[in-house]
Amino acid sequence: MLLRAAAAAAHRLRFISPARRISSLKVPWRRDAVLDASIDRDRRFHQASRLVREVLLSPGRRLLLRYLSKRRQRIRLPVHVATFLRRYPTLLSVSPPPDPVASPSPQLASFLEFASRLQAAHSPLLAARLAKLLMMSSTRALPVAKIAAAKRVFGLPDDFLVSLVPRHPDLFRLVGDPGPDASGDAFLELASWDDRLAKSAIELRADREADVVGIRPRPNFTVKLPKGFYLKKEMREWVRDWLELPYVSPYANTFGLHPASPEAEKRLIGVLHEVLSLSVERRMAVPIIGKFCDEFRLSNAFSNAFTRHPGIFYVSLKGGIKTVILREAYDENGELVDRDPMIELKERFVAIMDEGHKKYLEELRRRNEMLQKERANAIHRGAKVDTNIEERDMEGSEEDEVYDYAQVESEGREPL
Repeated sequence: MLLRAAAAAAHRLRFISPARRISSLKVPWRRDAVLDASIDRDRRFHQASRLVREVLLSPGRRLLLRYLSKRRQRIRLPVHVATFLRRYPTLLSVSPPPDPVASPSPQLASFLEFASRLQAAHSPLLAARLAKLLMMSSTRALPVAKIAAAKRVFGLPDDFLVSLVPRHPDLFRLVGDPGPDASGDAFLELASWDDRLAKSAIELRADREADVVGIRPRPNFTVKLPKGFYLKKEMREWVRDWLELPYVSPYANTFGLHPASPEAEKRLIGVLHEVLSLSVERRMAVPIIGKFCDEFRLSNAFSNAFTRHPGIFYVSLKGGIKTVILREAYDENGELVDRDPMIELKERFVAIMDEGHKKYLEELRRRNEMLQKERANAIHRGAKVDTNIEERDMEGSEEDEVYDYAQVESEGREPL
């Protein structure tokens, strides 16, 4: 029955010319407010992590505040560095004048120790994740510089070449000199193929269902269109027939596929789905995926596949950059359905931010109460009271923030 349905679907798809089958079928982009909000919630987190990273990458993890302030544009911080640190005082410790130095706060130092322990505890998971990326590559290898650019997306340690790769000589082989900052011409190769790892998230899901019901369903994509989103009849029929085709594993050898065939489209979506499934938050900036076009054999127009399959992916434009999200990984509230173990790092970091911000607000409230009392006493005496210095700083900072963030979005940079 399934074979006959797949054969019929393939016949219907092949009846149309390859160009008509794929490139001419257009789906309008429609905003998903819930998924957009899930990205927007992380804006402060990304700002803080970039700021902290500048200090952690400095010699001795210490950096003069005036030098850190000069890097505001590179960090893409929408407020002055001093203002941001005043709002989140638990991130970095700043020594007194005349030459204040920023260094990790006790809370941040404790977080870094926890991060090392968590990454070491999940070393087998992270090694398998990295090996899967190599197994999807057409050469079974990836440039170290490209892995380093995407390491945080996949939960890899910053020093993965030192803390992770040497622990698994059965999986990895380093070729060349990566340099001190992993920007050299080195490659990370797959030392040996592991059939146990050559199963995609979709195939593993089918295996789990087989364990429950006793019959293994045909591996396929989950299509989850948002409420109120409708496809035109022509597109609905094309998706129906396309889904009937056999699943193409991203780890399979598919060099013989015609690039414009429905099977090649199936393989493309399979690779993109698997890459997102390996990420910590099941979402990635499209330019980061684009770094691996050559190795994963993706065309330059690979991002068009996201809008062709709105029931599988959603492309958010928040922050002036395209971020693709795996729809099935999020519930109706924009929360992850299955939590990745490495997501705890982000939650701990955000907790440190919230702790400091709460202290800042309490201190600001206390100062404002004192100011109100001074004003009341001054009015009673008939004197004039100046506004609070902190209030003036806050007003200027908020204006600065609105202006800079609008500029960041207009220039189309990475999301904050």
